[in-house]
Amino acid sequence: MEYFADRPLVIQPDRTIYLEVNHPQYEDVRQKLQSFSDLIKSPEHIHTYRITPLSLWHAAARGQRAEDIISFLQAYAKFPLTNDVAQSIREDMDKYGQLTLVALDTSLFLIADKLEALQAVIHYPSVSSFFSGEPQRLQWTKEQKWGIAVAPQKRGELKQQCMRLGFPITDEAGYDDGESLPCAFAPVLADGSPFQLRDYQREAVDAFLGPDSAYGGQGVLVLPCGAGKTIIGIAVMVRQQCATLILTSNETSARQWKREILEKTTLTENEVGEYTTQTKLIKPVTITTYQMLTFRPSQSAAFGHMHLFKRRRWGLIIYDEVHLLPAPVYRATASLQSTRRLGLTATLVREDGREEDVFSLIGPKRYDLPWKELEHKGHIAEAICTAIRVDLDPALKRAYHLAPEKDKMRIAQENPQKLAVVKELLNKHREDQVLIIGQYVRQMEALGILFEVPVITGKTKHGERDRLYAQFRSGEIRVLAVSKVANFAIDLPAAAVAIQVSGTYGSRQEEAQRLGRILRPKPGENKAYFYHIVTKDSKDQDYALKRQLFLVEQGYRYHVVDYLQDYSE
Repeated sequence: MEYFADRPLVIQPDRTIYLEVNHPQYEDVRQKLQSFSDLIKSPEHIHTYRITPLSLWHAAARGQRAEDIISFLQAYAKFPLTNDVAQSIREDMDKYGQLTLVALDTSLFLIADKLEALQAVIHYPSVSSFFSGEPQRLQWTKEQKWGIAVAPQKRGELKQQCMRLGFPITDEAGYDDGESLPCAFAPVLADGSPFQLRDYQREAVDAFLGPDSAYGGQGVLVLPCGAGKTIIGIAVMVRQQCATLILTSNETSARQWKREILEKTTLTENEVGEYTTQTKLIKPVTITTYQMLTFRPSQSAAFGHMHLFKRRRWGLIIYDEVHLLPAPVYRATASLQSTRRLGLTATLVREDGREEDVFSLIGPKRYDLPWKELEHKGHIAEAICTAIRVDLDPALKRAYHLAPEKDKMRIAQENPQKLAVVKELLNKHREDQVLIIGQYVRQMEALGILFEVPVITGKTKHGERDRLYAQFRSGEIRVLAVSKVANFAIDLPAAAVAIQVSGTYGSRQEEAQRLGRILRPKPGENKAYFYHIVTKDSKDQDYALKRQLFLVEQGYRYHVVDYLQDYSE
């Protein structure tokens, strides 16, 4: 068997790929790999990727071809690519586009080039009841296709179920334009400066809407925190000129959306409403939260606010932080497939493994902007990531090893030795705006007392949170301790340093979102510093490696130091 020692990839028969980190072509190869595969492990010298059907379908949705992927793998593999691997890539990518939903006259049809493609799915028990009649030949545009009628109300559920069966459906059935809402971007901002979209923001809007306005309008845009995802969402709304429902992760984010819309468009207070715990106004643009939509007084009670989806003829629904979409909203979204749907996120990673539901119900990834590309252009800060490892003291180490498995993570994450590191970092960055971020309320409150800094947790009332965030933005507060309530969609542009003391196990999305809190562009050197303090030789360290996966995939590297040995020097 031929062997090319100077190449960086080893490709296994199960489509697992090993990439040499220290190879001179690492960066170029990494960027290409992450466009059609998923990073699984990222130890120091060898990174592990895996090609999955979903990763290939996302690539196909953005125009990549199987032969281009196969040629790339052949060019960089140490050993020749096997025919089985190449053929499996072709077969998976060929499935994307085989089945298409179209509107014909007043009916909905699932169509395919070949009868066999339809027959492969229509007899599955999970979808067979969605069809009526038998497959028939149809004249679609200039070609003849095979098609079968679909119950219109099953449009979303059919896509969801077929996705789970391994048959992604392309949806070209069109959309209801919704209520008209004339609006435009404001010519100038409040400070008198002109407003215009950045090039990549225009590209993202165009990628979402596509070249054909009748069919464009479903999918997910993946951009780094600080890239202006809110502005992109507003730009889609302005292009569509329609009533819009915006779903956000929390009430602070809802108010930020409203503030941005009023500042950057010609819309007025009379046209933009919040539907939250504090106010419930349904207007042509309505902003609510996932928590509001999924609230119910008991497990057996109905969701009292899901009616929002039907209260107006929305022409567009924006799912901010779409990776957080809760199951009840998925179910509601399945019945809203005739409405344009835009997902916005910094990472499509879902810890519950429901990425396929995002693909089928919101749409495939239409645009993915690498974090490092924005960093190189100066649109986000250059991030310097450091993992600082600390020991457990002997008594606590004995307690850790004797503790039940379920308690070990918390013991390691609340390691008191982390406090000394926080103290040194606060002293090192005494001129910077600093966020101390953690998982446990007790730990955050103790840090607040010890370092005499304000603390925001889930117990903090929304009015108090907004007040503290505003003081931090203005510089009145230099250091702020926050729990996971600040993980998502909190705009704190002055934050230049994040000190993470604990987190949600191996959550990749949380690590990315927390780094994102400090990536807004900075004056001067435009640098941000992200510190993750972990307990050595513990579950805390093991999960830290899993948390860092997504950011490593984006090109970030963590500098690892042992606290007492070399960091304090």
